Amino acid sequence: MELFLTSIPAARAGMLIRKPADEVYEAFVNPAITTQFWFSKSSGRLEVGKFIRWDWEMYGVSTMVDVKELEPGKHILVEWDMDKNPTAVEWTFTLRTPDTTFVSITNSGFNGDGDRVVEQAMGSAAGFGLVLAGLKAYLEHGIRLNLVEDRFPDQLINRSGTMR
Repeated sequence: MELFLTSIPAARAGMLIRKPADEVYEAFVNPAITTQFWFSKSSGRLEVGKFIRWDWEMYGVSTMVDVKELEPGKHILVEWDMDKNPTAVEWTFTLRTPDTTFVSITNSGFNGDGDRVVEQAMGSAAGFGLVLAGLKAYLEHGIRLNLVEDRFPDQLINRSGTMR
């Protein structure tokens, strides 16, 4: 049986965070906060027109991020994987009450054959689900769950640069 894509899938994840929209937004633009639940190192705060490097040192990988749009408390748009397979990542922050925000993340623009596109979208959706769960635990309860680090334990790199 052959299957054909009629449209390119996008990865989507969403989560209610029991914090004001400005605080949730800040968690994604300020690497001092973001490194508590997602990547381990950043070359700087997100600013429109800047290229920022995000590192996941535990895996020995990084990505360049091109910051396209920022609307405080409401919206972030970046392109990442600039050197390999650039895709767009968009965050939307929807205030539900003064102290609750629904965060939606969409990663789009995958390319390659159908199998590769579906694999990328599924992996991205799963990854952003972990990012949002980690964000929720950190902002609401001050707990670092290490979800991103623990996702691929066989790929972790120890301090000497070899696999654990």
